[in-house]
Amino acid sequence: MSAVNVAMSQDWIDVGATEEVPQRGARCVKKGDLTIAIFRTQDDQFFALEDKCPHKHGPLSQGIVHDGCVTCPLHNWVISLSSGQAQGADEGETRTFTVEVRDGRLLLDLEELR
Repeated sequence: MSAVNVAMSQDWIDVGATEEVPQRGARCVKKGDLTIAIFRTQDDQFFALEDKCPHKHGPLSQGIVHDGCVTCPLHNWVISLSSGQAQGADEGETRTFTVEVRDGRLLLDLEELR
């Protein structure tokens, strides 16, 4: 999965069309040195997390999306898509970002990226 550079507009960053993110999958966007994974659940909810597991910095975008979580492909840590918190006995969190769907487009809150 390739990362794309984001284009800015007023208060939000347009990161692409909703159909560009597969169900139960992810798509990455870059803002400077930061990589953000946009996840889509089976029921078409969208979430945005920094593409870095809190454990060993594995690429969450390459993990399995299930039950409102993503499982890191490196060591199977399960991370909540809504809170970024590690689940079960694991401890840690990944930075989350506000993502909205407007007219079939995915937008990230620009203020959170500063």
